[in-house]
Amino acid sequence: MFDFDQIKRTKEKISTEYSFRVSIVNFVVYFLLMMHRIFQALISIIFLLSSCRVGIKPEEGKTVFRYNESAGITSLDPLFARNQANIWAVNQLFSGLVQLDSNMQVKPCIAKSWEISENGTFYTFALRNDVVFHNDTCFSDGVGRIVKASDVEFSLKRLANPALAAPGAWVLGYVRSSDGIPEIQAIDDTTLIIRLDRPFPPFLGMLGMQYCSVVPFEAIEKYGNEFRNHPVGTGPFRFGMWKEGVKLVLLKNESYFEFEEGIRLPHLDAVAISFIIDKQSAFLEFVKGNLDFMSGIDASYKDELLTPSGKLNPKYEASVNMTSQPYLNTEYLGFLYDTASPLLKNNPLKDVRVRKAINMSFDRKKMIRYLRNGIGEPGIKGMIPKGMPGYNENSDYGYNYNPEMARKLLAEAGFPTGKGLPPITLSTNASYLDLCQFIQSEVIKLGVQMKIDVSPPATLRENIAQARIPFFRGSWIADYPDAENYLSLFYSGNHTPAGPNYTKYSNPEFDRLFLKTTILDSDSARYVAYNELDSIIMNDSPVIVLFYDQILRFTRKSVKGLGSNPMNLLVLKNVKKSEVGKKKI
Repeated sequence: MFDFDQIKRTKEKISTEYSFRVSIVNFVVYFLLMMHRIFQALISIIFLLSSCRVGIKPEEGKTVFRYNESAGITSLDPLFARNQANIWAVNQLFSGLVQLDSNMQVKPCIAKSWEISENGTFYTFALRNDVVFHNDTCFSDGVGRIVKASDVEFSLKRLANPALAAPGAWVLGYVRSSDGIPEIQAIDDTTLIIRLDRPFPPFLGMLGMQYCSVVPFEAIEKYGNEFRNHPVGTGPFRFGMWKEGVKLVLLKNESYFEFEEGIRLPHLDAVAISFIIDKQSAFLEFVKGNLDFMSGIDASYKDELLTPSGKLNPKYEASVNMTSQPYLNTEYLGFLYDTASPLLKNNPLKDVRVRKAINMSFDRKKMIRYLRNGIGEPGIKGMIPKGMPGYNENSDYGYNYNPEMARKLLAEAGFPTGKGLPPITLSTNASYLDLCQFIQSEVIKLGVQMKIDVSPPATLRENIAQARIPFFRGSWIADYPDAENYLSLFYSGNHTPAGPNYTKYSNPEFDRLFLKTTILDSDSARYVAYNELDSIIMNDSPVIVLFYDQILRFTRKSVKGLGSNPMNLLVLKNVKKSEVGKKKI
């Protein structure tokens, strides 16, 4: 029977060299963490002493929603909303033409309506005339002006500008262009047209991505690169202050254009985001009531917060609410597929048989049961996650646990029992170290020597985006509710850093079929094609699918109206909080 004792016994077999290396790394990380906490405390004192000068002095009766972002935020410019930390903050500050509801249906936002031509290539948007930008000194009188169609045109063309190297520029890849300029045009103040070079049914939903948020040209002209830390948008909250690595404060937008039951949104007066790196420390802050919200679980506290079956620990039922639903997020390990890369010179990961052997070397079901308290679904059905239309429950092209076949594949590759196989290195961050160590302990049984390199999340993301590491842990959260979003990770036209193909996977047959699916009008026909594409990926094995995630949200009992959605997008405009005036921002 598989249990934690078995895991521990297996881990003890890991080489002394690696164990010593991990110990040194852990000591250094611990030391730096302690220094960071001291620094945080000093900065926090400075922050509290100076808060009255930045216009955010706490007042009695004000409701403040507090959450922690351990991964940090790198930019508040929607152009660079490429990860969940940035996306959550940007979603509070900005709005786009459309938005997605909790069921992933496209709904009006700045655009009140739209029409799509019969051939699916001509989009006409009618804009609201009551949406205003946040007040800011970038405007001549300091007062935010009404949003015009020309602002949308400016924002989308800014996204497409190659000089800015926006990671979301691929979103506009289906827009027709003339001399490199996208055919996006404001006809008048409230009418915008977008022309596509070919029909693409998911395009409307893609416009709901944070990359496509509307920004004023005055702010870009005034702040330039500093727009990342001086954002001006139309969202339910406006920028208050940001001391990077310490705290970000967003304030209520009194002129926000959406209402709920006749009451102007948002209900909250402010949002305060802290940046405690250590997730266990953040959990303790949540338990003490200093944070209102937590998302997901971490190995450092999962057994305290959850029962072995994945339910909320009864000791917290009186103070905490837990909600759960399938998450359109696929967690995976990625292999750099670019055979021309010097990183793959003499690297055994170039051999598909070695990649397949690693895919078959560990039991995903046991991994989920014992390391994640049953949270999530084992990733044995391909790249498309459970809950996404196009997911194939009856797929036979994924990978199950099969150590005998793994040994056979290694022997065929010239490495019987791992003999002669050079060590491989898996790059990850601390949050996934336990999963990576489990996989490490399993591949060692095949004779595969695997080292684990632990990096800060931001460093890991940057190295992945720049294709600097040959084997890495990654994840993909749906940007829009279509399986094409997951398959686009493997289209050669989306190679990183310009696109999301982080493995630099290339297969002409895959590309041909992928482009064909973009013009299919029938959902059922697209789903069949999606399954064929998924099978091609699994056969070439540029990734190891670990699991399809599950959303877990924990809120204090005082928080009401925080819904959930399959993409785990944080939407705070509808949130109410009953406790007021008790804590400072």
